Amino acid sequence: MHIFTRFHDSTYKLAESIQWDSQSNRLFYCDIIGQSIHALDWNSKRRESWDFPKPVGSFGLCKDGGLVIAMGDEIVLFRTENGKQETIAHIESDNNRTRLNDGKVGPDGSFWVGTMDDTPAREPIAALYRVDASGNVHTIETDIRVSNGLAWTKEGTRMFHSDSSAGWVNTYDFDPKTGQPSNRARFLQLDNTLGRPDGATVDAEGNYWSAGVSAGNLNCFSPSGELIQSYAMPVPKPTMPCFAGPDMKTLVVTSLQPDTATLQKYPLSGSLFSMKADDYQGVEGFRFG
Repeated sequence: MHIFTRFHDSTYKLAESIQWDSQSNRLFYCDIIGQSIHALDWNSKRRESWDFPKPVGSFGLCKDGGLVIAMGDEIVLFRTENGKQETIAHIESDNNRTRLNDGKVGPDGSFWVGTMDDTPAREPIAALYRVDASGNVHTIETDIRVSNGLAWTKEGTRMFHSDSSAGWVNTYDFDPKTGQPSNRARFLQLDNTLGRPDGATVDAEGNYWSAGVSAGNLNCFSPSGELIQSYAMPVPKPTMPCFAGPDMKTLVVTSLQPDTATLQKYPLSGSLFSMKADDYQGVEGFRFG
């Protein structure tokens, strides 16, 4: 039995990077392949959308109300009210095999974003970066196949990062003032049983919620890495969870559209799904700038 229900009546090719904006009472998310970002009003479900010229791997909310976007090989500042764009950085522009993927704003106000090998080979040619408010790019980790799973605890003192293809999740001690991660440690090693780690979030208790994209699950792990609960999703490819709503107690999960045969069996793939999470509460995201 699935306790997740469809959140609204739109489907996307590859919905991702879902995040709650308490200031506007809207749920933001992107369609990577559809090259678009969407904002859904929590009460009316009215949707506003913006299209872009390259795949939108991820994005973050800015302190000044705009968005910071990982678009293809560019980091772009975008004004939702007038559509103005400003490129502040290029990442791996000389590598036509990689593209920007999962990204989030960290406690230090920088945009943390990783790349991925965008070919079937999924070789360790990608990396994790920190892009500060001035557009300076700092390399954090290398030898990654598909960078994913970024999340920070409420206090901003612990950071999570995963590689979807390799199946691991690492944790770091994190200094919110300097943006410096340290003491990297293996947190999880996952396979197709629970699902390889895709997008993630952390709740107020420090539990790590990971979309098990290869097994159709949403997995919740304790701060020590113990499995608390594995929720079966109504579709086979969930991509990222997010706590949303004014009380931050509704879990909303994005998903992607798989191959044609699987899509015929699961026609709601690519939708957003939600459930009430009364025992858990999300934490406010950080803002760029």
